[in-house]
This record gives sequence, structure tokens and C-alpha cells, in this order.
Amino acid sequence: MQISVNLRQQIAKMCCKSSSMWKCSTSSSGQQLHQQYKQQLQLHHLKQQHEPVTTTQQHQNQNQSHGHTQSHRFKYISNRRQHSLAVICSIAFLLIALIQMQSVTGLKEGLAGNMQSCANEGEEILINRIQNSKCFKCTCLNGFVQCDTFCPSIDGCYLLEAKSSDSCCRKCKGCIFRGVPYASGAEWSDPDEPCKTYKCIANVVTETTQKCYSQCDDSQLTPPRPGECCPTCQGCKINGQIVAEGQEAVASIDDRCLVCKCSGNKLSCAKKTCPILQCPISKQIHPPNECCPRCSGQREIMTATGKCLFNTKVYYDRTQFTPDRCTNCTCLNGTSVCQRATCPILECAPEFQEEDGCCPRCAVAEMRSECSHQGITYLNNETWNMGPCRSCRCNGGTISCSEMRCQAVHCRPNEELKVPPGECCPKCMEIAGTCTVFGDPHFKTFDGKFFSFQGSCKYLLAADCRGHNFSIRLTNDGRGTRRSSWPKTVTLKLRGLRINLGQKLRVKINGTRVALPYFDYNSNGHGHNVSITRLLEGGIMLHTELGLTIEWDGNNFLQVSVPAQYKHHLCGLCGNYNGSGRDDLTGRDGRSHDDTEVGHFANSWKVGGPKSCSRARENVVAQPTCHKHKTDFYCQPLYKSDVFGNCDNSVNPNNYIASCSMDVCECPTGTCHCDSFAAYAHECRRLGVKLPDWRAATNCPAGSWRRNATIATFAGNSNYGDPSFVRFMKGGAGVSGGARARRRKHKQKQKQLLRHQQNELQENEYIKKHVPNKFRTRAPDRTPPPIH
Repeated sequence: MQISVNLRQQIAKMCCKSSSMWKCSTSSSGQQLHQQYKQQLQLHHLKQQHEPVTTTQQHQNQNQSHGHTQSHRFKYISNRRQHSLAVICSIAFLLIALIQMQSVTGLKEGLAGNMQSCANEGEEILINRIQNSKCFKCTCLNGFVQCDTFCPSIDGCYLLEAKSSDSCCRKCKGCIFRGVPYASGAEWSDPDEPCKTYKCIANVVTETTQKCYSQCDDSQLTPPRPGECCPTCQGCKINGQIVAEGQEAVASIDDRCLVCKCSGNKLSCAKKTCPILQCPISKQIHPPNECCPRCSGQREIMTATGKCLFNTKVYYDRTQFTPDRCTNCTCLNGTSVCQRATCPILECAPEFQEEDGCCPRCAVAEMRSECSHQGITYLNNETWNMGPCRSCRCNGGTISCSEMRCQAVHCRPNEELKVPPGECCPKCMEIAGTCTVFGDPHFKTFDGKFFSFQGSCKYLLAADCRGHNFSIRLTNDGRGTRRSSWPKTVTLKLRGLRINLGQKLRVKINGTRVALPYFDYNSNGHGHNVSITRLLEGGIMLHTELGLTIEWDGNNFLQVSVPAQYKHHLCGLCGNYNGSGRDDLTGRDGRSHDDTEVGHFANSWKVGGPKSCSRARENVVAQPTCHKHKTDFYCQPLYKSDVFGNCDNSVNPNNYIASCSMDVCECPTGTCHCDSFAAYAHECRRLGVKLPDWRAATNCPAGSWRRNATIATFAGNSNYGDPSFVRFMKGGAGVSGGARARRRKHKQKQKQLLRHQQNELQENEYIKKHVPNKFRTRAPDRTPPPIH
């Protein structure tokens, strides 16, 4: 069965993600589809009821000359045809709904798929194999391909255009005014009358005359230029508070339709009437702190050409109607054009206002020369600030406050929404770059590039290679293995200060061990403004005045964060922090390496000489490998979504699974797989995922240097794999001491039996070759003869 694009999109909306798989929801979604088609059917009947002249009526008028009998017969047949047509349409709508419900039911079990993994963090990904892929923008985010539509918002739109099969977005129905099409949300003015403005919302044009407002003196007032309506004030200030360039502010929180805007260091203020809404009053909502109400919900309908649909009624072209006593509308070329007067700007508080027809007016009130607010008395026209967003003015004994208006902001994946200190509105600010090192060392660079390198020497991890403000060195330890290594110490050099973070949370400052917490603050500028504190979950955190932070667990987990101001300034194993992970494997000589040349790249950043290496000879080209049954057992918790709070919906665990599989090969402690668990959990928490007690669920203690572990430590945990892998492995790695002794004894017996059999075979061959038959000793029968 062929399924339309619209249906596929509806099915996609009914699908939810669980455990990295897409699964269809319950049959209630089919009921929702049925309800949608039921509403369309009702609208279809409503359209028929308001159809002004039917084809049947036209035929009746043309055939009046043929007699009343023929007219009545034709009318009867036509009515039957019309009724039959309505029944057929009703059945068709219901059949379509049932077919699509059956399609959804059929896809309920078959629609499934894995989230696609990706490697180049933050880059846009083109997906040409998917139909209508131009409707989506896909980027690599946290190891997953994340696709979002780039459609404009349809919130508040009550009337949607019929969606065609080749269109990407659902659109709010636009307007046609004086032969010119306008999109919903468009606003324009009359060139001959600049104070007359028009706004299109969902096939309705609202025509109004805006009213100007000014708070500045006449000496600072500039008359409007040609094409402008209102005069402007020199300097962008309201009640003494500065309005930023391009920013809007509500001149009075008691009348949020009175809006001021700063442009070219000039402030213009005007009030407009709210646009006429397509939806009935029962479907209108008025959000707090907003000027105008808006519609809730949407509907889609095909309107007849030259007719206007307003609320639930259809009007002929050039028909006038009044939605309320203050609004006059006319249907013009399929668009409802409505006029409503703008209410005057009032200087009095709402408690001193009274209704006067369509607009309120100020009642007679006593004028005073001062105001009182929170125990403070202000004189008339005196202004004061109430935070970065609001300022007030004393106006004849009443307090009038203005408020900044913040625009909706959408941030990119590498940005977060923050309010800068002292400012009102949030801004998109680039998040700090983070480099992570864990396990047998695995690296995630500042730009999200993953690689592994098992060198056992000292390396430049990250440094400010442009301003030379800091450098971080990492010393790895082979811990008696042939190819593996783990972080041992981290050293930060910062403006004459040398901080060493060692095993078991030992900290040294310029060679002297210090106790934690440690602070080096000095207000006169002679200190380094450094703090080192313990974390509740274990480990330590180092903060510096540069915004640089280092988190260290005292064993083998390290995370370095630098502020965005160091972008394009860094070098070392953590990459160059330029927003792209493709060139992160750039060596000290500036040459870029591919994934097969990680060893050459990393060794180019080696420092400290041969004495800094724990192995005399390095063999890190061949990465450690081990039996698949062993890796499946130890790394199994990363495959289970509930162990890490379903974090696999947010962070791709594949890189951590691969790291875990490598770490268990040459593990001197028996808990090396826990390093990948800790790194994965840390990344999940950084992205706001609330985690359960994963350490209790996996038997991974904090500070794994405290004790070693055997297979028995994890074999009884249901979150791990099948522990029977031990019998497949040569030497029984991970088996208890008693089992190893029994296995050695069994092998010794087998070797002794084999040697005995070989000796007997050699002896028999010698006898056959060199001893005559008469001298050979005959072997006794299997059953000896009876004794007489």
C-alpha cells in the first residue's frame, strides 16, 4: 500500500524513541487520526451548508420553462444526487481514515530503526537517500545524527493552508490585499499614510491607525521623516534606562501594546491595535506579559475561491460583517479585511480607568506631586531602576513602569542561552570547550574527535600556543603492561605557578604537597586566583582566573574545560579547538594526520625526554585486543539503557563501548571497564541527564585504585554478560587462584600420560625391530585361564 507523505509525517509524530529504537505508540493515535478526519468531514458539511448557489439550483432555474412536473422531478433527482454525493464523500472520508488507521496498525510492529551514528561533531550531514530530505537539516550532535525541520512556527495560527505532497512545511494561510499576496505575520504601512498600518494573520488583514507617544522634551524631539509616522527622541532611554540598538521595550507595563524601539540611537514609540483573530473567543488565549491574545489550536480547510471563511462562517466576496461591535470587516478577494480603531494612550493607572464604549478612559483622579514605592518616596517625573529589565517613573502620584522586551532566540548546538551580567535579555553564548581523557587513554578533543593512544611517556595535553598563558602536561604510566597505559599525573603551568595533580588525589604546588581545599586569592593582583576543592562524587576540581578548569579523579579520568575566548588558540593532544574535529590530529610541525597515524601525531607532542617514559620500548602501533567473550561480559552495562538513565537517547555510547572493549584486554586491576562507564556517565550529567546510581548497579567503586577485582566481583551481577567466557580463554584469565591451581594440576597429569604413551610406543617399535620373536615376552590374555 502506498502511503502519502502527510501520513508518513503523522506516523512519525506518533512514534516515540525508546532505548535508541523507534517504536510506534498505541492505537490511541489511530483514534486521533479518526477524530481529525471527523473534524474535516464536519467542516466539509459546513462548507456545503454555506455554499451560496449550487449547481442543482442553477439547473432548476434553467429548466423552469419545461413545466412544474419536470421541475419537481429534476429537483427530486438533484436532491437525491446531492444527498448521494454527500454520503459518498462521508464514506470516502471514513474509508481514508480507516485505511490510514490500518496502515498505522500495520506499521506498529514493522516501523523500527536505529539512530544513525556520526563522527564529525557539529558538522551538517546531507542525507540524500531519504525522500523530502530537503525538509530537514541534520547535524552531528553527541555522536548522533540529529535532524530538525526548519519550518516557521505555526503557533497561534488557526487556519492552515492545505499541505501539498511536495511541500516541507505546514503554513499559516496568508492574505491577498489589493492584489498583492502577503504571508501570515507580515506587517506593512500605507506609503501615502505612514500612520496607517496593516497586518496579516491567518487570512485576516487588520487595518489600524497607530498612535504616537513620546517621553522626551520637545527640545529632544525630532519630527518624523518622509515615510515615517511618529517623531523620535534623541538617545534611546526610557525612564532613565538605556534601550540597546534594535531592541524593543514596553513603554508601560499597564499597556503592553505601547512599544518603543531603538534605531540609529533614536527612540520611537507607538501603539497599535491588536490584530483581528480568525478563531472564536472560546479558542483565544491571552499569555501573560503580552499585548494581544492569540488562537489556540489549528485547522486545515480548503476554502472556495472568492469567498472568505471567518470563524465558522463563509462570506461572499464584498460582503460586510461585524465580528464584534468595535470591528467592521469586508470579504475582499478571499481575504477578510477588518478595521478597528486604536485606543488612546492613557497616563493613568488601571485602577483609575473606566470603560467608554470600545476603549477605556481615565476617570477623574487627584493629582499628587510624589509617589511612594517600597517605603521610598519619589518626586513627580523622578525615575529609578528595578533591575536590568524594568525602570519606573513617578507620574502625577502614580507609578508608570517600562520593561524591556526580549526576542525569542534559538541557539546552535555548540551554544547555550545565558543572560550576561547586568543585562536583561538572554543571549546565545558559545559553551566552553571540553577535552576528556580516560581509561587506557582515550581522548575526546575540544572539538569532539575521539581517538586512543597508549603511549607511556609525558605529552603536551593542551596549551595556549598563541598567548602562552597556560600549558597542561599529561604523564602516562604503562603499569607493567606491554601496550596499554593510563594517566598518572597532570601538571598545569600558569604564570609562574606549577600545580601537579597526582594519584590518589595528591596535589603539589611548586613541588610542595598541599592539603585540600586550597585557595590562592589576592585582591591586590599578586595572587594567582586559583582554587582546588574536593567534589562530592569523588575527585577534585581546579579553577583558575583564566576560566580554565581541570577535573581529576585521582586515578585515570581527566577533563579540561577552557572558555570560548581560547578558540583557535590551542594546540596539543586535545586539538586546536577551532570548531571542527577533522583537523584535530595536527602534529607539532603543523602536519595533519589521519586516523591510521595517531601514533605519529601523539608522539610529536612528547615532552620530557626518555626518562619520562615508563617503558623502554614503545609498541603502541598494534592496539591491545582480547577475546570477544571477555569484552562482551565486561562492557555489557553500556548496552543496557536503564543502567545509565536512558542516556543513550542523548549521547551515543558507541565510542565508550569501543573504549571499554580495549581497556579490559590488559587490565592490571580488574576494574578497567569502569573507566569507560565513568566517562560516559560524566558526559551524560554534563548534558543534563539525571542518572541513577550506576556505580551500585555495576559494582564499580569510586576511586578504583583502592582495591583490585576478579571475575567473581561482577559475575553475579545481572547487568553484565555471560561469565562462562572464562572456559574459552587461554590460561583462564580472571579465574580465582584455586581454579587456576586445579587447571595446572590437570594439565600436568595430561602431559605425564602423553609422555608415558609416547615412551611405550617407542619401546614397542624398538622391540619389533631388534628383538627376535622367540625372545619376546607374550602379553597375558585379557582373561587368565582357570587354575587346576
